[in-house]
Amino acid sequence: MLSSIFRNESGSLKNQEIAENKSSMFRKILIVAAVALAIGAYFAWEPIKGFWLPSVPDKLENPYVHIPTGADFDEVVAILKKGGFIKDEVNFRWLSEQMKYRKDKMRSGRFKVEPGWTNRQLIQHLRNGEQAPVKVVLNNERLLEEVAGKVARFIEADSLTLIRMFKDPASLQELGYNEETLMTAFIPNTYEMYWNTDAKAFLQRMIKEHNNFWEKDNRRAKAQAQGLTEKEVYTLASIVERETNAVSEKPTIAGVYLNRLKIGMKLQADPTSVFATRDFTTRRVTDYHTSFDSPYNTYVYKGLPPGPISMASIPSLDAVLNPQKHNYLYFCAKPDESGTHTFAETFAAHKVNASKFQAYARTRKY
Repeated sequence: MLSSIFRNESGSLKNQEIAENKSSMFRKILIVAAVALAIGAYFAWEPIKGFWLPSVPDKLENPYVHIPTGADFDEVVAILKKGGFIKDEVNFRWLSEQMKYRKDKMRSGRFKVEPGWTNRQLIQHLRNGEQAPVKVVLNNERLLEEVAGKVARFIEADSLTLIRMFKDPASLQELGYNEETLMTAFIPNTYEMYWNTDAKAFLQRMIKEHNNFWEKDNRRAKAQAQGLTEKEVYTLASIVERETNAVSEKPTIAGVYLNRLKIGMKLQADPTSVFATRDFTTRRVTDYHTSFDSPYNTYVYKGLPPGPISMASIPSLDAVLNPQKHNYLYFCAKPDESGTHTFAETFAAHKVNASKFQAYARTRKY
């Protein structure tokens, strides 16, 4: 009897153990299945997010992203995060891996990103999309340092790199310029170019635009007719540029200086003495300015300065190429606020005009 009871209990325990093992196995299977489903769901969801759901925010403070030359993938991600262009970095990195973008050489440039793009669209645009050009504005800079600072606001090359290029004798000689004449390469205008333009490419573009300018409107022949080189025309035009803002009288002032050059008279141009001293904030030219010893000071030295004293606008350049024909040798500011000038053929007449202006200036406490 005891043996029978023992066998029954033993069998029950064995059945219970089997049942528990089956239950444990079932739970493990469920756990594995749940994990597998979770992993499968993740890998199914990531493409859905990256391909179909908006990943770029609906509102961007600045829609333009700048990718520097030589940036690697992690640097690009950091730039996108900082600019607020990606909401889901994990998905962006995952999708970049799947699309093999991560292994690409990152394209430099300025790219416009559209709000609401998916990560796939963003990756495709950074990989193959068109760059968004910039507009480089050049107008009235006086010094090469100012040109470098202005241009660096628009392109990737920084001002230090640009000024090094502008003052490198070997590079300039190769292009047909030196530090004194390089300003003649810059024709003030608005130029469209790509942000990732380097210093050398920028300078090459400016020389191309310079050549385009001189090839139009018979300008080279007109310069030869004046007995001037292109650089000399630009240098004289830079003086005209600083003498007046009135486009209508630029040809008259150009004619005055050309008349002086023809008879060997000193140009005695106030803007050259100001440039020589770099006293650009002065409102009056004094003996300090006119006696300052510098090859740029046309009160001290005959002829044209060794290079421009400023950028010269197209109206000033064309004024030198198309000067007004007259016998004036002198001009003086009018005694009013017009900013224009009174012209004279003789020094005696000029003194009368100058006296009138000086009397006016005293009343205005210039």
